[in-house]
Amino acid sequence: MSLRRPPPPRGQTYGSNYGQNPRAADGFNGGAPPPPPPTAYRGPPEEEPYNIIPIHNLLADHPSLRYPEVRAAAAALRTVGELRKPPFVDWRDGMDLLDWLGAFFGFQRDNVRNQREHLVLHLANAQMRLQPPPTNIDILDATVLRRFRKKLLKNYTSWCSYLGRKSNVWISDRRNPSITDVRRELLYTSLYLLIWGEAANLRFVPECITYIFHHMAMELTRILEDYTDENTGRAALPSVSGEDAFLNRVVTPMYKIIRDEVENSRNGTAPHSAWRNYDDINEFFWSRRCFQRLKWPIDGSSNFFSTKKEKGVGKTGFVEQRSFWNVYRSFDRLWVLLILFLQSAIIVAWEGKSTPWGALTSRDVQVRVLTFFITWAGLRFLQSLLDAGTQYSRVSRDTMLLGVRMVLKSIVAIGWTVAFGVLYGRIWSQRYQDRRWSAEANGRLVTFLEAAFVFIVPELLALALFILPWIRNLLEETNWRIFYVLTWWFQTRAFVARGLREGLVDNIKYTLFWIVVLASKFTFSYFLQIKPMVAPTRAVLKLKGIHFKWHEFFSDTNRFAVGLLWLPVILVYLMDLQIWYSVFSSFVGAMVGLFSHLGEIRNVEQFRLRFQFFSSAMQFNLMPEEQLLNTQGTLKSKLLDAIRRLKLRYGLGRPFKKIESNQVEAYRFALLWNEIIATFREEDIISDREVELLELPPNYWNIRVIRWPCLLLRNELLLALGQAKELVDAPDRWLWRKICKNEYRRCAVIEAYDSIKYLLVDILKDGTEERLIIINLFQEIDHAVQIEKFTQTYKTTALQQIHSKLITLFELINKPKKDMTQVVNVFQALYEVFIRDFPKVKRSIEQLRQDGLVPRRPNTNTELLFENAVELPSVENADFYRKLRRLLTILTSRDSMNNLPKNLEARRRIAFFSNSLFMNMPHAPQVEKMLAFSVLTPYYSEDVVYSREQLRSENEDGISILFYLQKIYDDEWNNFMERMRRDGMEDDNEIWTTKLRELRHWASYRGQTLSRTVRGMMYYYKALKMLAFLDSASEMDVRAGSSLGSMRLDGAVDGLGTSRSPSSRRLSRAGSAVNLLYKGHEYGTAMMKYVYVVSCQIYGVQKGKDQRGEEILYLMKNNEALRVAYVDEVHTGRDQVEYYSVLVKYDTQLEKEVEIYRIRLPGPLKLGEGKPENQNHAIIFTRGDAVQTIDMNQDNYFEEALKMRNLLEEFKTYYGIRKPTILGVREHIFTGSVSSLAWFMSAQEMSFVTLGQRVLANPLKVRMHYGHPDVFDRFWFLTRGGISKASRVINISEDIFAGFNCTLRGGNVTHHEYIQVGKGRDVGFNQISMFEAKVASGNGEQVLSRDVYRLGHRLDFFRMLSFFYTTVGFFFNTMVVVLTVYAFLWGRLYLALSGIESAMMQNSNNNKALGTILNQQFIIQMGLFTALPMIVENSLEHGFLPAVWDFLTMQLQLSSVFYTFSMGTRTHFFGRTILHGGAKYRATGRGFVVEHKSFAENYRLYARSHFVKAIELGVILTVYASHSSIAKNTFVYIALTISSWFLVVSWIMAPFVFNPSGFDWLKTVYDWDDFMNWIWYSGGVFTKAEQSWETWWYEEQDHFKTTGLWGKLLEIILDVRFFFFQYGIVYQLRIVGGNTSIAVYLLSWIYMVVAVGISVIIAYARDKYAAKEHIYYRLVQFLVIVLIVLVVVVLLEFTPFEFLDILTSFMAFIPTGWGLISIAQVLRPFLQSTVVWETIVALARLYDILFAVIVMAPVALVSWLPGLQAMQTRILFNDAFSRGLQISRILAGKKANQQKL
Repeated sequence: MSLRRPPPPRGQTYGSNYGQNPRAADGFNGGAPPPPPPTAYRGPPEEEPYNIIPIHNLLADHPSLRYPEVRAAAAALRTVGELRKPPFVDWRDGMDLLDWLGAFFGFQRDNVRNQREHLVLHLANAQMRLQPPPTNIDILDATVLRRFRKKLLKNYTSWCSYLGRKSNVWISDRRNPSITDVRRELLYTSLYLLIWGEAANLRFVPECITYIFHHMAMELTRILEDYTDENTGRAALPSVSGEDAFLNRVVTPMYKIIRDEVENSRNGTAPHSAWRNYDDINEFFWSRRCFQRLKWPIDGSSNFFSTKKEKGVGKTGFVEQRSFWNVYRSFDRLWVLLILFLQSAIIVAWEGKSTPWGALTSRDVQVRVLTFFITWAGLRFLQSLLDAGTQYSRVSRDTMLLGVRMVLKSIVAIGWTVAFGVLYGRIWSQRYQDRRWSAEANGRLVTFLEAAFVFIVPELLALALFILPWIRNLLEETNWRIFYVLTWWFQTRAFVARGLREGLVDNIKYTLFWIVVLASKFTFSYFLQIKPMVAPTRAVLKLKGIHFKWHEFFSDTNRFAVGLLWLPVILVYLMDLQIWYSVFSSFVGAMVGLFSHLGEIRNVEQFRLRFQFFSSAMQFNLMPEEQLLNTQGTLKSKLLDAIRRLKLRYGLGRPFKKIESNQVEAYRFALLWNEIIATFREEDIISDREVELLELPPNYWNIRVIRWPCLLLRNELLLALGQAKELVDAPDRWLWRKICKNEYRRCAVIEAYDSIKYLLVDILKDGTEERLIIINLFQEIDHAVQIEKFTQTYKTTALQQIHSKLITLFELINKPKKDMTQVVNVFQALYEVFIRDFPKVKRSIEQLRQDGLVPRRPNTNTELLFENAVELPSVENADFYRKLRRLLTILTSRDSMNNLPKNLEARRRIAFFSNSLFMNMPHAPQVEKMLAFSVLTPYYSEDVVYSREQLRSENEDGISILFYLQKIYDDEWNNFMERMRRDGMEDDNEIWTTKLRELRHWASYRGQTLSRTVRGMMYYYKALKMLAFLDSASEMDVRAGSSLGSMRLDGAVDGLGTSRSPSSRRLSRAGSAVNLLYKGHEYGTAMMKYVYVVSCQIYGVQKGKDQRGEEILYLMKNNEALRVAYVDEVHTGRDQVEYYSVLVKYDTQLEKEVEIYRIRLPGPLKLGEGKPENQNHAIIFTRGDAVQTIDMNQDNYFEEALKMRNLLEEFKTYYGIRKPTILGVREHIFTGSVSSLAWFMSAQEMSFVTLGQRVLANPLKVRMHYGHPDVFDRFWFLTRGGISKASRVINISEDIFAGFNCTLRGGNVTHHEYIQVGKGRDVGFNQISMFEAKVASGNGEQVLSRDVYRLGHRLDFFRMLSFFYTTVGFFFNTMVVVLTVYAFLWGRLYLALSGIESAMMQNSNNNKALGTILNQQFIIQMGLFTALPMIVENSLEHGFLPAVWDFLTMQLQLSSVFYTFSMGTRTHFFGRTILHGGAKYRATGRGFVVEHKSFAENYRLYARSHFVKAIELGVILTVYASHSSIAKNTFVYIALTISSWFLVVSWIMAPFVFNPSGFDWLKTVYDWDDFMNWIWYSGGVFTKAEQSWETWWYEEQDHFKTTGLWGKLLEIILDVRFFFFQYGIVYQLRIVGGNTSIAVYLLSWIYMVVAVGISVIIAYARDKYAAKEHIYYRLVQFLVIVLIVLVVVVLLEFTPFEFLDILTSFMAFIPTGWGLISIAQVLRPFLQSTVVWETIVALARLYDILFAVIVMAPVALVSWLPGLQAMQTRILFNDAFSRGLQISRILAGKKANQQKL
């Protein structure tokens, strides 16, 4: 049933139904929220649906309405008072200020309802936090409101100041505001929220919203001030009013221009410079012309609304031009530094001295070094040309000064270059004239230096402002015109990127970091890169009489050869700063981590040692402490906090004694800990038995000590018995002191004694003599202990005997079938030991009878002692047997249980949680006083819950998803089945029937599904309810909770098969026993503090039609804090569609989904990128001060959710000179265990999201936002453009732009590692490659963006370095690494083929050059350096040896092959995106990958990005090996080329090495057949790339559609390199006979013409004769072959031609053909309509077949070799899955045989 509501009738005026139920007629009957406790509010069915609080009915019995702050906020909104009532509206009592604004300005009714709840919730939450509390809590405190208004309108105030306009918010700032002032505050605040709530896509253009607010606030002020309209003489009314007026007359016109511009973008394929994106629209409002052009009400005829370049406004603020020069232009300061140092270093090194300072003693060298000023001026000229070349289209009549500045900058730069050149020339002319450094020459040098000083004055000024950052911030943030004039020359005025400098301390920290990095880099570069190259360079330049092997055009100079020698060295010089950054950031990150106390608890053993302090740490960090108001935040309180943290961290004192003495704290700790363990059990990561070993039982049996988990007490009792045996005659005090040295041992002894004492008495009947004997016996022992004469009275050697008897007795009692005879016998034997063997002094029977230790009745010999006295509890008494099992565990355990819990994930989570509590974190406030927050997850159509079919369907190997999960998560599957049996499952087959939903959820919680994410995020709600309960619970409540906690698993089936009672079964099904204690207010508190919104964009379509819609409804039904937002399309006419943002929830009273809000949109939601648009439409339904952005591939943990209120307190702390606006949160990659690929990916990602982010936040201060779990200051972001950017293509990596935007607007991003959120990553090779491609393409687009340009120019120099090397610089330098390999190999090939290398061999300096180049080769291998952060982070958190072992294991599993392949992926897509564009979102799927990928699919994905490039490098290496004189020395050749060969092999083989069953011979054969079918399939109009080679081939050229002229020219220039093979190799042929004439090369083209001619003739013959006259086709083939044979015979007979020339010529001419095809693809628009094109397509197909053969050959060889298939499976998956795969193949084979039979 659809719950869509049609739009309201047009005739209905605003507010006409207020106070009634406007939805009753539509069938929308609301209800209360899901019932918390029995006291939950159950409103009448006619109640209006509401979201969190029923504000429309403040008298309702709703748990949130118990707070007076809520009522106070709602009451404040109803103070309409004497305000003028809106005309044409039926005003009713009870209407409030938002209704008043809605009626006046034409806001939608549901927008008003939404913002009413939004505002009330926020104000109520803010007032709860107010310190000190207000005197009258029933009235809204004016301070709360004023703070909120100032924060909300801060961006508006800054905008007004920037544009020199007065704010239209008229409010007095007096300390004691009147009711009128409070009302005004509310009106202005509400107005902004109403504008924002209905702005739709305009929320991405925040200054447009401030423009609208500016004018509407003015109109509001006119109404409040009772202005009259000059035209009508009546009371002033808004310019825009009426029903839906705001949407129709303000939002829609602005929306339409954005939509029109997007249409101009041709789905993002048009150049960015040809259309305005969201940023261009927004930046139009950064200039005063917006007031003149747009006016108010908005003038629709303004040229702002024109999309034509000639008439329209055009690009504003920045023009994104596609060019590699953007990397230089955005980060010119970095490149200037590198180029100037390189130049200076070469000049100094050329002198030949051993040290640079030695060379600099020479005046000649000093003067030559000064040439860098000429270079510097030239680089400034280059920068001015780039500015003019990219930004010229911004120049218009309004921006003429911009054009003037561009021209002036170029002129000035040329002037400086010429001036420096002239002055430098004059120095040397004087020097040569005087033949020494005379006074005149020195004078000219001084003149040069004076000019240089003037030149660098701006840099010196910048340096001074860098040292005094607060002055720089002040100057940039001050809006005085004089400062604009002074800075006009240096930068364009912008509203953002002002005042970005950090505080002095932070400044010093990151400056020191970079000074050390740069010093290391430049020292290394000088001594190991530049200096060793000088001697070989001199030698090559001096080479004379070289015998060139080809036609050399410039035979008189070797400068080109020198250039090729230097090229790889220079490329490495330009990129190796990335490596130095990686090295130093690793160690700095490790130091920061160490000081943050990361990795102090790494495993269960360390956890066990610190558990006693862990309990106190949990109390200290997670439980709020009551502090007097005057002591909070004082130096004394901070000092005491620090001392207490030190005590906890280092185990000083005995804080656990406090818990032992304070039972309430002990109960609190037990409740929390047990709830964590129960959650582990619900997640199936521990078993029932492990629950018993890990939980903290409640106080029972009068035990006097803390009942630590059995995990901690195992083996301790046996050790204590051993000590007692050793110290036989020692005094009590000695023995006890020895035992008490270990706290766990002390507790184990006391707990065991108290339990034995209680239990032995308890199982004896009341009133029996035996019971009295046992009581007396224990009284004697107690007395001996009390007077410290235990060892004097009793033999400690007999304790071992008593211990064994007790174990036997308790094991008998614990059996399901009791043998009472045995029980009595053992009891009797135990009694005998007590009486006869235990006391040191033997007593007579009479003495024993007097002491009450033997029966008083005479022994009749007919009845044994204890025979009729023992009465064991019933089997139904699960509590008793649970406690008995604990006692048995303490008595019998012999190992230390370091391997518990068995599950690695459970152990990791326990270790991390316990470690985090010893880290620094803010104190937890009470839940009522914490900051409220939301979580927002965008969802489209991913899996919600796996279906039965998905779980059962098998691939070709017989592997299903369920089988895969059972093997990968073996222990968790066993725990799940144990839980199902405990819940009543009798037969395992029931898992597919009665327990199917549980099975589907179990599997889904191990995938990357929406249900997993929802479960994780709802832990916040569960945690808040529990914490709210603990905040207000009395001692009795906590004690009751502790007792309940132990009952959760009572009666679970133990190892001996004990059955359970029905009651305990019901109780164990409860998610949490603590729920039974909640009094109701916990639900209200938790709902006020937290809401989870999932933006299911197409849920409206999925409902009723798609299984996913039903599953989403199921999630809502089972999670009361979950809300679903979606976009609904309502067809109102033939072609008319209205779009609505809708919020729904599940109403448990009505037992159906109800619609809460429906807000109409101006048009379709998606104008930009899909995900940010989806987030944006739903963000209006979020609540709270913070919002956490969670993606669909994430998870959360209950124990981490407990720390969320601590994390939110970070928003109140200054980090540097600013409070945080984004709190970075640590991530744990949970997909690492799925396969080796997933492990590689997670290891790489793990170091990035931990160590990498840690260093970026501190000390570098450039952490941005990398998506996923970061927590945003919600109100800060909602007024500044939202939590992501959405412009088409340029913002494809939408989330990182939120970080850019935050930094540019003066925000602060921090990183916190005491809390973590789970994250999944792609697990299949192709998925990972697509993800890498997506990220690389996104970075390619970032290079073009205005955000990167502004950050590159406005951040100070050292932060700019940090920013570059951690964002686009990483991808750029990865590309440079690959280019270095190309440069090196092409250079060596040139030297070998030209003959220069042979001449160099005779020179000894050649070895030095080779050594230097080999150094570069080692540096090029970034594998180790990219692995370094991984190793360091692993060492920090898991220990050095495990980290090294993991690294070695990864190498054995071929991780280097994977990382090398990834480097190629990044290089290809980053480079292609910058050059040609074509970035697009790639859906990776993120599912489990167990199926084999066909060769054709792998070829389609990697042919152009990897295979062709690898083949090219392979050909170069082969040709070099054939023709190089150096290569004759095998060792030198291997040393020179091994890393290049490794790259070639990795790029070709990786997709097959990491492809399941990639080396299966049969599959290889089938794959080849499939590939050939694909190659030759002709296809049609609608054929997909997966079906036809031709379709794929055309799609691979799509990027040429988006590229410009320069991109095409550069592509052609790059393709020309393929012709070099032919030029170089033809001169090496024997047929040439050593002739070096140019005619040889020209004649060689005849070969190409003949080869193409033959292919055309054969193709023509095939098309004409192959089908009907096949004999003619064969005849043509025969004639061609005969002709070729004749030509070869003639050549052999009459020329020096040899057969080897045929093979050599293939190396020459095949690359030429590929070069021609590549150029033809670029020129396709001109060639496609000609005859040539068909030939090109046919040749391209043949080339792809050739490439496929080259790629397939090694794959086929490896597949044919036996044993490698099994090895590959072991490399890819873990042992369990590998074994399962082999078994399943055997079974699959049997099935196939049976089917054949």
